[in-house]
Amino acid sequence: MLDINYIINNVDKVKANVEARNMECDVDAVIAAYNHLKSLRQECENLRAQINQNQKSIRTAKTAEEREAIISNGQALKKQLQAASEGLEPAETNYTELMYTVPNMMAEDTPIGKNDELNVEVDRFMEPTQFSFRPLDHIELGKRLDLIDFESGAKVAGPKFYYLKNELVLLDLAIQTYCFNKLIAKGFTPLVTPDMAKTDILRGSGFNPRGGERNIYNIEGMDLNMIATAEITIGGMLAGRSFKEEELPMKFCALSHCFRTEAGAAGRAGYGLYRVHQFTKIEMYQFTTNEGGEDALQELLAIEKEIFSELKIPYRVIRICSGDMGAPAYKKYDIEAWMPGKGEGGEYGEVTSVGNFTNYQSRRLNIKYVDKEGKKQFINTLNGTASATGRTMLAIMENYQQEDGSILIPDVLVPYMGGITKISRQK
Repeated sequence: MLDINYIINNVDKVKANVEARNMECDVDAVIAAYNHLKSLRQECENLRAQINQNQKSIRTAKTAEEREAIISNGQALKKQLQAASEGLEPAETNYTELMYTVPNMMAEDTPIGKNDELNVEVDRFMEPTQFSFRPLDHIELGKRLDLIDFESGAKVAGPKFYYLKNELVLLDLAIQTYCFNKLIAKGFTPLVTPDMAKTDILRGSGFNPRGGERNIYNIEGMDLNMIATAEITIGGMLAGRSFKEEELPMKFCALSHCFRTEAGAAGRAGYGLYRVHQFTKIEMYQFTTNEGGEDALQELLAIEKEIFSELKIPYRVIRICSGDMGAPAYKKYDIEAWMPGKGEGGEYGEVTSVGNFTNYQSRRLNIKYVDKEGKKQFINTLNGTASATGRTMLAIMENYQQEDGSILIPDVLVPYMGGITKISRQK
């Protein structure tokens, strides 16, 4: 969340930021709720001070009548304090809920636009794959090569669930091992995180699982939710902790299953593995000083580009515009890989995201560091996708397909495939 003092001192700027993001947030209501809460807290403090002073006066009372009057006054003050205190909890809840609606500020050079159609391409690797034959999408390839079973997934768990089979299981594991080896060599600490998290941890990361958030699975009767990304559990791991500046940056890479309801996602845009309810992801996360955020962002983006360049999958890098960024993001990029089976004749589709969240998440999660001057600062958080393996496999299957129906394995993954260089009908 933002610092309330920043909001109060920059009302017009905060309102302009909300408008540019195309979000709903009543900034005036946030400030009014804060002032009401502040007034209640001050009233309670004043009443406690009066009660303490009143108790001291009892000892100096000169007559019984004076003592009785002081006691009576003290009882009245306690009733006033009880009434004011009873109003504190709902006032704090209201203020907190409103604060959660305030999005992070954006980088000044963020492209302004209401939706993803106004995102800006900033880089490109290779051109879309050309074929001398009619290419198939990964759904048809998966059926012909016995690699994916959507029908059994739907029977067991419902639509948008699936089984991976045969060589595609090995390809999934190969992508995971390849990514982890690369990230460990770059100084990242590997993790396997829980697949569930408490509501306050999700809210700390910028999700609202019990409110307007429609993409999170809740566990009925429990304060638990299925995570949509390991970003949630990595941030939660350090919640409430403080570090020395010399301990930063801290870099983690985490494997988790991710669960999303994908509310409203239907039709060809969500075909096959592109949009599912459960998938595996390797997430990168960095905790840095406030000054180190931009360098860390560019490092994470460079790693994402390196992975898909080594896989030799055509992609483009997109700078995300104001209206397409989630509330926690200060600055964000996506990598979109070329997917020959997407849409009519092929389209680019998102395979990674990377963002700088400044101290928006750390304020909610209460993660701090002590700077060189000895002052406590909220830490800067960043995260990015090394690989959502389902979409990475989709891109490999569709770009590496051959005229005979087989699929070549990218050279960098062959060592992790037990020497398998091609998936074919010859089992």
